Amino acid sequence: MSSVAFLSLGCAKNLVNTEQMMALCRDAGLTLASAPEGADVVVVNTCGFIDSAKEEAIDNILAMGELKKRGQLKKILVAGCLSQRYRDEILSSMPEVDGVLGTGSYGEIVSAVGEALSGGTPRRFGNIHAPIEELDRVVTTPPYTAYLRIAEGCDNRCAFCVIPSLRGKYRSRAWENVLAEAKMLAAMGVKELIVIAQDITRYGADNYGKRRLPELIHELCKLDFHWIRLHYLYPDEFDDELIDAIASEPKVLKYLDIPIQHCNDKILRAMNRRGDKEYLTKLFATLRERIPNLVLRTSVITGLPYEGEAEFDELCDFLREVRIERAGVFPYSPEEGTPAARMGHRADAEEARRRAELLVDVQSRVMDEYNETMLGKTVEVLCEGFDPASMGYVGRSYAESVDIDGKIYFSSEREVAAGEFVPVRVTGVMDGELTGEAEP
Repeated sequence: MSSVAFLSLGCAKNLVNTEQMMALCRDAGLTLASAPEGADVVVVNTCGFIDSAKEEAIDNILAMGELKKRGQLKKILVAGCLSQRYRDEILSSMPEVDGVLGTGSYGEIVSAVGEALSGGTPRRFGNIHAPIEELDRVVTTPPYTAYLRIAEGCDNRCAFCVIPSLRGKYRSRAWENVLAEAKMLAAMGVKELIVIAQDITRYGADNYGKRRLPELIHELCKLDFHWIRLHYLYPDEFDDELIDAIASEPKVLKYLDIPIQHCNDKILRAMNRRGDKEYLTKLFATLRERIPNLVLRTSVITGLPYEGEAEFDELCDFLREVRIERAGVFPYSPEEGTPAARMGHRADAEEARRRAELLVDVQSRVMDEYNETMLGKTVEVLCEGFDPASMGYVGRSYAESVDIDGKIYFSSEREVAAGEFVPVRVTGVMDGELTGEAEP
């Protein structure tokens, strides 16, 4: 019986695709190996979004190549966004790779594995705009947390972004399929459900002629989840119905990830982002007014076309004023095939990195001030286990999303199991992360 190992890189949406490929291999009678060493085949499911993701993917492929040279691995298949983007270059420039699968061919993994083991070189590139294929999953996250992907692709067509050409047009999953999978996850004991898509706010608009995220939120809250977390919500898609759904449902965490990328009006127009600085400012003020204790997260890019010193200073001032608690800061990297890559009037790579470092400093001060406001408060923490380094427990509150934000480290007079919710009184800050004590 042949064995297959999987490496999943990049975002949570990619992880779901990996879990689906694992289920297909399992159901075909293949053995799922826990590590690449000793496996017959390794499948590297890659991200190809920005330069750092491409570098990570290449490094992992080369590492698998070294295992192959040492006889610890037989075949290497590369799947996902990097394959979709560089289908010819991967095979021509990386002789250690035995086959490639694009983002429209995850369902063909079993035949690709068989072809590779038979000495062939599988090349699978299905239609990236096709309806979403409903597949089983091997859930690989801890038993208390799981992702629920509700859509694929993107129609936003931001000028800097290559995702629509890698993942296709926006396609919502059928309502009944989403709910069926959610019920399955609830039955498995999942307590934190993370609803994901490139843009969850648009869910249903393509299939049903209207956005159905508010309705979906209410239905998910009827299931046996303790927390429901939402990723990602685009700023121009908010309306009163969505805000009311988030505010009124206790299970929905008051933590919203809303990517803005920038605040300068000229840059937003050039990047094909809808809305302007005034709209963003009013939106965040409205959300804070109507959703008590809201924690916001966003992503911003430094060095975009048309960003000079004045525009960068404007972005710094915006983050200081709006006081978004969490922010991912990225230097702009021109991606071939995107409209932004053909634009001039932009900083060079070194300057973009310098600005990103300065913006991280700005954001760090915002986060430090937020942490100070948490001292003395009691928060509900999802324990993720014992942390030997701190000789205590580690977990997250509603304000820390998995693998994105920091942790909360806490002591407890009793043993706390991973997956247990614990009231923790915040007593300190350690390297930008909170510390505390579990209450009896």
